Amino acid sequence: MNHPVLCSENPILLVGGGQSAPSALDCLASECALRVAADGGVDRLLARGVMPDAVIGDLDSISDQARATVPAERIHHIPEQDSTDFDKCLRNIDAPLVWGMGFLGGRIDHELAALTVLAGRADRRCILLGPEDCIALLPPSLTLDLKEGVRLSLYPLGEACGRSTGLRWPIDGITMSPGTRVGTSNESCAARVTLEMDAPLMLIILPLEWRRALAQALLDAPGGWPARAGR
Repeated sequence: MNHPVLCSENPILLVGGGQSAPSALDCLASECALRVAADGGVDRLLARGVMPDAVIGDLDSISDQARATVPAERIHHIPEQDSTDFDKCLRNIDAPLVWGMGFLGGRIDHELAALTVLAGRADRRCILLGPEDCIALLPPSLTLDLKEGVRLSLYPLGEACGRSTGLRWPIDGITMSPGTRVGTSNESCAARVTLEMDAPLMLIILPLEWRRALAQALLDAPGGWPARAGR
């Protein structure tokens, strides 16, 4: 597709077919004016009484009942099989932030695929919410308002270097990669943490209760990574 399916000046909720805590889903659905379903995620939304503004994917998981319930003009079929439904959605949503639910906490291969998409669509700012954690790809620079002692993990999806302030164990001068060195179980040692990265390959992982702080930091972050070529 040459143009996004959905555009918004405000954060959008994107729901996948995996498990989502009903209370958390209800909360975000009420906060976000626009809600999108990734294929079978439409049934998760409908079960909570939420009509999605768009359903995007290859549509191999959507139920017959959902097809009959959602207006046809809101269903966007993307049949190619070279990308996941999460990727199809992310590349077709233009918003300052996407909240992603139903992509973590289930099959590990699905989780890994979703995390890979975050790096592949580094120009899109997205926070994935799991049962205990929230995860996002770091932009070139980020300033987080936390408090001392908050668990903050950094996990590279490729070779990446960066700089930090406010971390118990600074990352300056350290090259990280999945097969050599990662930055899990770090923590804040100040009320403000700053991070700078040299490549769009570093995930930040925080306890779920800090999702709003992470969202604000992403919304405030200057600049961003360029869009990748292709679809």
